[in-house]
Amino acid sequence: MHGGRILAYPRAKCDAEVMTPAIFGIAGTTLSANERAFFEDADPAGYILFGRNCESPDQLRALTDDLRTIHGRDKLLVSIDQEGGRVARLRPPHWAHYPSGESFDQLYRLAPASAIEAARVNAHAMGIELAEMGITVDYHPPLDVRQPGAHDVIGDRALGSEPMQVAALGRAILDGLGKAGVAGCIKHMPGHGRTTTDTHKAMPTVTASDEELEVDIAPFRALKAAPVGMTGHLLFTAWDKHNPATLSPFVIEEIIRQRIGFDGLLLTDDIDMEALDGSIPDRSERAIVAGCDVVLNCWAKLDDMTGIAQRLPAMSEAALRRLDIALAGTGKAPGGDKAELLAKRDSLLSLVEQSA
Repeated sequence: MHGGRILAYPRAKCDAEVMTPAIFGIAGTTLSANERAFFEDADPAGYILFGRNCESPDQLRALTDDLRTIHGRDKLLVSIDQEGGRVARLRPPHWAHYPSGESFDQLYRLAPASAIEAARVNAHAMGIELAEMGITVDYHPPLDVRQPGAHDVIGDRALGSEPMQVAALGRAILDGLGKAGVAGCIKHMPGHGRTTTDTHKAMPTVTASDEELEVDIAPFRALKAAPVGMTGHLLFTAWDKHNPATLSPFVIEEIIRQRIGFDGLLLTDDIDMEALDGSIPDRSERAIVAGCDVVLNCWAKLDDMTGIAQRLPAMSEAALRRLDIALAGTGKAPGGDKAELLAKRDSLLSLVEQSA
């Protein structure tokens, strides 16, 4: 019972392999009694952390340890959106500052090999911090190809406007995170670079042709072996005139799974975003039916989370396999010296100022 209501699940919850295909948010710096009881019953695929959950290193590590205690599994998907720049949940003074993707874009145009190395060591240092906090998945890197005139919801987060540059820097970020035992996530498939609207507020319509969209999917195809991927809430009229990518069986199967060739764990972007319509459980069900493996639900609203758990089927065998593969390299002791890595990054990035 949660909040005076009895949860009526459409499936047996006693089976250890029965898992809700959802990643849920947490309201505060510790778990409430209601959250703990709900998470024990629902057994979600994982969790996402925000600034509201990250007060200090000791507090955050205690929170992620508590989540592992609930589930009794060390390899738990505990995730965060830590890119650097304006998308950073862990910030100074407790954690280091990390630059936006644009910093590596600028260096790449001057010295590609130096930019790739800077991106790698930056992600390695970031991964060390995340691993120390018990975090196993980072929603990074964005592989959205920056387009002129697009909305700045991506903007300086982008790794560039040339697909193979984006892929090269993205690969370096995945490698750096992986060295620290953190799985990266390529986003936002099949590409968010042409958006004219912030998907937090409304759904963008992309009218580019199938041929033009080859530019957008190229970085994702190059990094199709990434362990985790995320969809975007954009309507691509060339592929599906009625459903945004997250809710489109055609986009998920024909574009993401087949043309891109991605066979990793596929998450939705935040299912709460106003780009989508209908109730949160309705959206979640449509996303799973469309072919997403897991629904990402960020806002820690117990009623919404309960509705999702009641509505969704158990996580599929294919999704469970992908989850296991995604987490296989996580949880190890992160090697490397964070201070040395950050110093090397700063030395490489300073080449931009020196050339000005």
